[in-house]
Amino acid sequence: MERRIALIDYGLGNIRSVSKALEKAGAYVKVTADSKEIVKAEGVVLPGVGAFERGARNLLTLSLTSLLPRLIREGKAFLGICLGLQLLFERSEESREWKGLGVLKGEVRRFEPCEGLKVPHMGWNKIKVKKRKEKGMFTGVLEEEAYFYFVHSYYVIPQEEDIVLATADYGKEFVCAVAKGRLWGVQFHPEKSGKVGLEVLKNFLSLC
Repeated sequence: MERRIALIDYGLGNIRSVSKALEKAGAYVKVTADSKEIVKAEGVVLPGVGAFERGARNLLTLSLTSLLPRLIREGKAFLGICLGLQLLFERSEESREWKGLGVLKGEVRRFEPCEGLKVPHMGWNKIKVKKRKEKGMFTGVLEEEAYFYFVHSYYVIPQEEDIVLATADYGKEFVCAVAKGRLWGVQFHPEKSGKVGLEVLKNFLSLC
């Protein structure tokens, strides 16, 4: 049975590729910023590539900064991707005057450039899964296959260690996947990560 997914179009992110990947995973996708459509959906995906300030501003303009946290608190299945993950947190050093949705405690920081590593972090990277559940984010993803595609300059620092599902290394270890109840967030791009990315999206649909 197809799960009805609201893919939030707030002016940022590669909406088309995320939509196609979700459809390939078995979803019926509604690209929307309409609150009624979002409420009706069985699951919500917040994608995004770009600046934290612009993302926060666009969500505010669309009157989604109250709705999305409410739906998450009520138990709606929710997936944040890249900037969509970062916006789930309270704040970012990229733009101190703009607050995130605040559904997860913590902040977003920029990678420090170091020898041999450029910022942004761009390309394939192996992740380390910290927690595996029978029906979790990385079900069906073998450890030796756990390479995902990243494009980002900032990373999240959660206050709650128990929400961390996976990390990766780029000059330092950073959090790349979190889960709290039916709220999931990933720093990598599942829609660009081939077979393993598709498995993550299928696992999300099973959550809905």
